Amino acid sequence: MRTPLLPLMLLFTLVSAPSAWAQTDGLPALSVERMREIKAQRTAYLTTKLGLTPEEAQTFWPVYNTYDEARESNRKEMRRTMTPRDAEPEELTEEQAVQRLNKGLELRQRELDLERTYKDKFVKAIGARKTVALVRAEHDFNREVLRRLRERMDERREGSGTPPRRR
Repeated sequence: MRTPLLPLMLLFTLVSAPSAWAQTDGLPALSVERMREIKAQRTAYLTTKLGLTPEEAQTFWPVYNTYDEARESNRKEMRRTMTPRDAEPEELTEEQAVQRLNKGLELRQRELDLERTYKDKFVKAIGARKTVALVRAEHDFNREVLRRLRERMDERREGSGTPPRRR
């Protein structure tokens, strides 16, 4: 069953909710409160898109939340490894550059291993079809959030006289 209010709530919250922006290398950082809101919206979005029964939701969400925490932790480590603020690529020795590249590959492999492990857990909790739908729904949700973020950034630029970003 599709809830017509869900897309409207998502749109309203993403566009109108106040958020704290911190500029880091030209990219906005969302506040902790804003990230919680987005995660809550993602939960509602995924539950609706997957059509989870109460029983499925009860087994799925604890597994998904553990997976999401592990994935986010790995991605944070990847960002720290691949984009350290202490040295530009030109300032690295060849050995340091090789170490950084190897660490990046190791972290991407860890993410792939995590996906393999949790795929089996998701299939057990919600079945293979809904697991495939989960991948698509996550992608669609993330794309929509990024689109809204870009729109907000463009609106702020237009208000400041800076030309909108080209895509």
